[in-house]
Amino acid sequence: MKLKLRPILFIIGCAYLGGCTMGADYARPDVTLTATWKEREQDDYVVWKLAEPAVSMPKQWWLVFEDEPLNGLEEQALSANQELKIAMARVDQARALARLEKANLLPRADINPSTTRAERSNSSFGGSGSFLQTTHELPLDLSYEVDLWGKVRRSFEAVRAEAAASESAYQSVLLTLTAEVARTYFDLRELDAEYRVLAETLVLRGNVLDIVEQRFDAGLVSELDLVRAKTEMAAAETVLVDVRRRRAELENALAVLCGENPSSFSLAVAEFEVTAPHVPAGIPSTLLERRPDVAEAERQVMAANARIGVAKTAFFPVLRLTGSAGFQSPELEDLLNTDSVVWSLGPSLQIPIFTGGRGKSNLEAAEAVWTQTVAAYRQQVLLAFRDVEDALVNIAYRQAQQKTQARVVSGAQESAAISQERYKQGLIDYIEVVDAERLRLNAELDAVRFQNQQLKATVLLIKALGGQWD
Repeated sequence: MKLKLRPILFIIGCAYLGGCTMGADYARPDVTLTATWKEREQDDYVVWKLAEPAVSMPKQWWLVFEDEPLNGLEEQALSANQELKIAMARVDQARALARLEKANLLPRADINPSTTRAERSNSSFGGSGSFLQTTHELPLDLSYEVDLWGKVRRSFEAVRAEAAASESAYQSVLLTLTAEVARTYFDLRELDAEYRVLAETLVLRGNVLDIVEQRFDAGLVSELDLVRAKTEMAAAETVLVDVRRRRAELENALAVLCGENPSSFSLAVAEFEVTAPHVPAGIPSTLLERRPDVAEAERQVMAANARIGVAKTAFFPVLRLTGSAGFQSPELEDLLNTDSVVWSLGPSLQIPIFTGGRGKSNLEAAEAVWTQTVAAYRQQVLLAFRDVEDALVNIAYRQAQQKTQARVVSGAQESAAISQERYKQGLIDYIEVVDAERLRLNAELDAVRFQNQQLKATVLLIKALGGQWD
C-alpha cells in the first residue's frame, strides 16, 4: 500500500509547487499625510504645534492621571464588562474560521467502514434468478483539491486578514470602554465638586438670610428682601438635589461599564483634585499604526484584495485528486487478509466553459467591495486626523479658559464679599447682593466644569492617538 500511495503524493507535490496565485499581492492604499499638525496662534498662546516624542506611556494609559479610584474602575471594567467579552468572543470566532480555511490547504483523509447485504440479479451474468451478497469494507479515502491558482491560499489570506480586523475591533472596543469609564468618572467627580460649592453656597446664603432677618426685624428693610433671601436659599437647595440625582445616574452608568449591578455598586464622594497631564501627539503618520479602527479598516482592504484573487480563480480549471485504499471482503474474518486489499486513484479536471456570467459577476462584485474598503480606510484615516486636531484644539482652549476663569472666580468672590458688607451698612439694596452671589456661584461652578472639560479633552486626545504615544 505504501508504494501505491506514492503516485498520489507525487502528483500533489508537483501541482502545489507548480501552482500560481491569482490576484495582486496586497499593498497599503495611498493616503495623504502631513508632516506636522495644524498650528494656530490665539492671542499669546499657541493652540498646537508639532510635539516632540516623549517617554513611552504605560500600557494602561489611565495611570497618567494618578488617581487610584479611576485605576480600580478601569481594571474592573477590563475584567467584567460584557461588551468587551462579546468583542473577545468575536475574535475567537474569527480565529477559528481562519484555522478552518487553512485546513483546506491539506488533503482530507477519512476511514469509512461499512457492511452491506444486497440481493443481486443473475441476469448480468447470463443466468436467471437472484442471489444474496454480503460485502465488508474498510477503506481509507483521500481527497484533495490542488491549489493550482491560489484559490485556497487567497481564501486563507482573506480570513486571516478578517481575523486580524476582528482583533483590531476588539482593541477599539477596549479603548472606547476605558475612555468612557474615565470620562464618566470625571463627570461624577465634577458633580462632587459642584456639590461642595453648592453646600458652601447654602452656608453663605444662610448667613445672608440671618442678616436679612435681623434687618427686617429692626425695620431696616422691607419684606421683599426677606422673601428674596429665602427664594435664593431654596433655589440653591433645588440645584443641590439635582446634582445628587445626576450623580446617582452617573454612578449607575459606571456600574454597567464595570460589569456590576447598579444596586450593589457605589463610589464614595471624593475631592476633585485630578490634573490633566501633558500628552505629546508625535508625528501624524504614526496614527496609521496606533489607531485600532484604522488598522481594522486596512485589514478589511487586505481581505477584500484577497477575495479578488479568489474570484479570478473561477475562470480556470479545478484539479481534484481522489484516492482510496483499504480492504474489501464478503467474509468479515477475511477482511484484513492481503488478498482483500483494494485501491483506486482518480484525478479529475473541471474546466469552466459556460457559467452564464457568474465568474465575471463575482469578480466585479469583489472589485466593488475592494473599492468600498479602500474608501472606508481613507475615510477612517481622515477621521483619525480630525479627532486628534479637535482634541488638541480643545486642550489648548480649555487651558486658556481655566486661566481666565481663575481670575473670574477671584473677582466674583471679592465682589460678593464687598456687596454683603455694603448691605450690612445699608449702602445698597439686597438685589445687588443677590446678583453678586449668583455671579460668584456661577463662576465657581464654571471653574469646576472647565477643569472637567480639560480632563475629558485629554482623554479624547489619548483615545484619538490610539491609547498610546512614543
